Amino acid sequence: MNPIFTDEPAEQAPEGPANVIEHFEQTPAHSRRAARTSRKVRRRRRSLIFILIVAAFVVAGYFAVQVISPMLNFNTTKDFPGPGQGEVNYTLPNGASARIVAADLVKQNVVASEGAFVDALNAANGASLLLPGVYPLKQEMKAADVVTVLLAASKQKVHYAPIQQNLRQSEVFAALATATGLPLSDFTTLAKTPTALGLPAKAPSLEGYLSPGQYQFAVDMTAKQVLTEMIQKTKDELTQAGVTDPEEQFRVLTIASIVEAEGNEANYAKISGAIENRLKNTTAVTGGRLESDATVAYGLGVKTYNITNTQKLDKSNKYNTFANPGLPIGPIGSPTNAAIQAAAHPEANDYYFWVTVNLDNGETLYATTLAQHEANVKKYQAWCQANTGKCQ
Repeated sequence: MNPIFTDEPAEQAPEGPANVIEHFEQTPAHSRRAARTSRKVRRRRRSLIFILIVAAFVVAGYFAVQVISPMLNFNTTKDFPGPGQGEVNYTLPNGASARIVAADLVKQNVVASEGAFVDALNAANGASLLLPGVYPLKQEMKAADVVTVLLAASKQKVHYAPIQQNLRQSEVFAALATATGLPLSDFTTLAKTPTALGLPAKAPSLEGYLSPGQYQFAVDMTAKQVLTEMIQKTKDELTQAGVTDPEEQFRVLTIASIVEAEGNEANYAKISGAIENRLKNTTAVTGGRLESDATVAYGLGVKTYNITNTQKLDKSNKYNTFANPGLPIGPIGSPTNAAIQAAAHPEANDYYFWVTVNLDNGETLYATTLAQHEANVKKYQAWCQANTGKCQ
C-alpha cells in the first residue's frame, strides 16, 4: 500500500502527465522547508558562538584591566590628593629622563604613578627643564605639586656642580671651578686658611669637609660662599651622626675618609671597627699602626694600590700609617654620609686586619691574626695575577 493514500476506496486517477507532475512537486516542498529550518539552526548556533566569543574577550579584558594592569603599573592616571607627609630629600640624577625620575619618585612613594608625574610634567612643558640636585619633597604628594618643586630651580639662575665621592680636595676645586666659572686660585687660596672657614686649628686643609653631592650654586656666589655651603653640609651630616664636638668631628672625618678609600659601603662599619681596634690596642701586633696603603698614597700625591716597602718606611710622609702610629694628620678625602655614619658608629668586632681580595666586586676578607691576614693577602695577589692591570 502506498502510505500517501487512505484506506478509503477512491476513484482511480488516470495516469498521465498531470499526475506525474503533481507527485514530483510535493517532495521538493518538504526538502525546502527542512533546508530552511536547518539554516536557521546553523545561524542560531553561529550567533551563539559569536556571542560567547565576544563575552570571553570582555571577561579577559576586564581581568587584564583589574588584575594585570595594576601589576604592570599601567594605571597611569593614579595620583595622590596631596599635600603629602613626612620628608624625602630626593636626588635628581644628572642626565635622568622624565621616565627615570618618575620611576624613582614612585619607588620613594612621592607620587602615586609614573603616568601622573609625566602627565603633570608635560602639562608644564617641563621635560627639558629638569635640573640635577637635591629637592625637599614629601611622601604621597600630588604629582603637579612635585613638578612645581622640581621646576622651581630652572627658573633661577644657578650653576650645577656634581661632586662625586672619593675626590680629593684638588679634584673638588677643579670641578667647582669648571661648574661655576670662578678662578681655580680662588678656591686654592681659601684652602690655605682652614680656620677662616670654621675648621679646627689642626686641620691642614679643607680635605674631608667638602661633602660630595649634587649642588646648585647661585651664579653670583663667591668661592668662599660655595665652600662655606659645602662645609656646612658636612657639619650637618656629622651632627646627624651624633658628633658635635669640632675636634671629634675632625677625627671622625679622618677615619671616614680612610674607610671609604679602603672598602665599599657594605664594609664601612666593619673596617671602622678594625681601625678602632688598632688605635686603642697599641700592644697588639699592629702596635697602634693603621698600615693603610690609601693613606700613604695620599701623602705621595698619587692614586695606586702598589706601595713599595721603601715608601712604607718613609716617616717624613705625615700620612704614612705604616711608619707613624695613630691616625694621619688629616682626612685623605671628603667622605660620604654613609662613611661618616660608619666612622661615628663602628662595628664592634675583633678584627685587626682587612684586605680587599676582589677589586671588581669589593669582596673583603678580615682577620684577627697576622697569619690569617697573610693568607688573605695571598688571595689578593692571586686575583691580581689573574686580572692583569687591575691592581695598579
